[in-house]
Amino acid sequence: MKHSTLVLALAAGAAVGFANIAAAQMITKDARDTAYKSADAQYKSEKDACGRISGNAKDICMEEAKGKQKIAKADADSAFENTPKKREAARLARADTAYAVAKEKCDDLIGNSKDVCVKESKAAYVKAKGDAKVDRVAADSRNTAAEKTADAKRDAVEDKRDADYKVAMEKCDSLASTAKDTCVRDAKSRFGKG
Repeated sequence: MKHSTLVLALAAGAAVGFANIAAAQMITKDARDTAYKSADAQYKSEKDACGRISGNAKDICMEEAKGKQKIAKADADSAFENTPKKREAARLARADTAYAVAKEKCDDLIGNSKDVCVKESKAAYVKAKGDAKVDRVAADSRNTAAEKTADAKRDAVEDKRDADYKVAMEKCDSLASTAKDTCVRDAKSRFGKG
């Protein structure tokens, strides 16, 4: 595989991985634990298969097996906790794996071709890490902004209710005796003032 094709495959794999993370559903702790066990079993199976290969192909096989396990566990954590930080960790697991596999594949090359392959792989890795961080920070910012907006809306609703209550109570002041008592009781009930 030529190194530029390798880098394109690396970037495409990261994009597909991100799409899978974005579409992930929340899972239970038991489902996460099951995913962990499945990842461990799959790794053991793939590791055994890699044992029948030799040379750099074995190294590539092992990196792919370790990477799949790491990605599966990170995806499970991301789906379980569903936080920007865990989604970033899942993307970083994909980037780490793609980079480790790409570096191993570069070992099949020699001279400048190998050097270029390694640099392109590193550049794709740095970009993937940067994109993951930017997306996490943006998600954190949206969450913070949403929380502040919700707090402001709650405060505004409470302030409006208090103002309306004061108006209602002021209107009750113009009434006499039983009518005033009924008006006050109704105002307190309507505006949640016990």
